[in-house]
Amino acid sequence: MNIPNLLTIARILLSPVFMVLIIFENFYARLAATIVFIIAALTDLADGYYARKLGHPTGFGRFMDPLADKILVSTAFLSFVSLGYARGWMVMIIIVREFLITGLRSMAAYRGMVISPSVLAKWKTVSQMLAIAIILVYANVEPLISHSGPGIPSWIMPWTGWNYNLFDLILVLPLILTLWTGIDYLFKSGGLLKGVLG
Repeated sequence: MNIPNLLTIARILLSPVFMVLIIFENFYARLAATIVFIIAALTDLADGYYARKLGHPTGFGRFMDPLADKILVSTAFLSFVSLGYARGWMVMIIIVREFLITGLRSMAAYRGMVISPSVLAKWKTVSQMLAIAIILVYANVEPLISHSGPGIPSWIMPWTGWNYNLFDLILVLPLILTLWTGIDYLFKSGGLLKGVLG
């Protein structure tokens, strides 16, 4: 069990902690959830750095590292659905695609085959993380503007009250890129996938 693998496990364990904290309509709980998410996201960068530095990726790491990423992202999106920040059908499309392609890539990696992520797939990941970041900002501010007492004036958040429309727009790009890259993976890697599944 090396450092990258420990960081991968930490990312998986932090995902449910994030979900528990984010569901509370409390500024401090949601701030803590945001910090937990940032730490979990940083473990992804750190384990990639250490894996390259150590130069000997393990079978566990090849399988669990991408899976841990999807667990973290899926946990965030599912939390947003429960809070009313995202539509369930949009999130389910994203999650099904992510785990399907990740499963196929992990099986390929286990058999020594490589399905490299495309440039568009990297932009897909960026769009998902950006959407999560924007919604997390709103989740942190919402408790301050939803209750009496000191907080942020409502005119700063003019879209309050029609969040579905706003969040639909935020999730459109990640949804399109997720579907597009998923179909692209299946078409471009068709021969390789037959070898994996055969």
